Amino acid sequence: MSCKKLVTLADIPTLLACYDTYPKPTELHSQPSTLWSQKISLWHGDITTLQIDAVVNAANESLLGGGGIDRVIHSAAGRELVAECRTLHGCDTGDAKITKAYKLPCKYVIHTVGPQGEKPELLRSCYKRVLEVARENDVGSVVWSVCCRRLAFCCVSTGIYGYDNRKAAHVALRTVRDWMDSNPTETKKMTRIIFCTFLEKDRDIYEALLPAYFPRASNLDIISAE
Repeated sequence: MSCKKLVTLADIPTLLACYDTYPKPTELHSQPSTLWSQKISLWHGDITTLQIDAVVNAANESLLGGGGIDRVIHSAAGRELVAECRTLHGCDTGDAKITKAYKLPCKYVIHTVGPQGEKPELLRSCYKRVLEVARENDVGSVVWSVCCRRLAFCCVSTGIYGYDNRKAAHVALRTVRDWMDSNPTETKKMTRIIFCTFLEKDRDIYEALLPAYFPRASNLDIISAE
């Protein structure tokens, strides 16, 4: 039995609550939205401890478990996860598929296959497809409106897949922000979108970039004055 301490949404502050602890951006990549900044969080730690609706797994095309976060998630979820993954017959790079989470404290795992090397279009597709799969799952509005309102992304395609961590974070934040802006009705139904980091360098990158993609109104005044 796992002795890991579970982490609930109450343990994870929103971006709106963290602005003063993050570096001030020197440039902005989006317009301010107080509502959106209440739906975004950064959390640094073990994604398998999150007691939320769904976590994202950076999988390989077989979906049968690999290295890094993929191995960690499969190990924590148990053999039932790989058994269900076998029924999905793999997943193309840039696509995503959903399974139950089994022994994980979350309800679902959304598996996405990131590109090897820096291929921004495919990486963008990963983040977009995760959000689409949550919305378009077979149980439709039940999953979207009840079961996948709290979603955590891991860092996709970094590490052994070779994507520069900072460039990958830019793609992740740009894609999620664009999706939110283009799908306001669906976004308003979501409780939280969490960017989960495990390495300190990824945490530092996201702390620096989040206020640029999800700025608060006062950032506009600061940058204008400069």
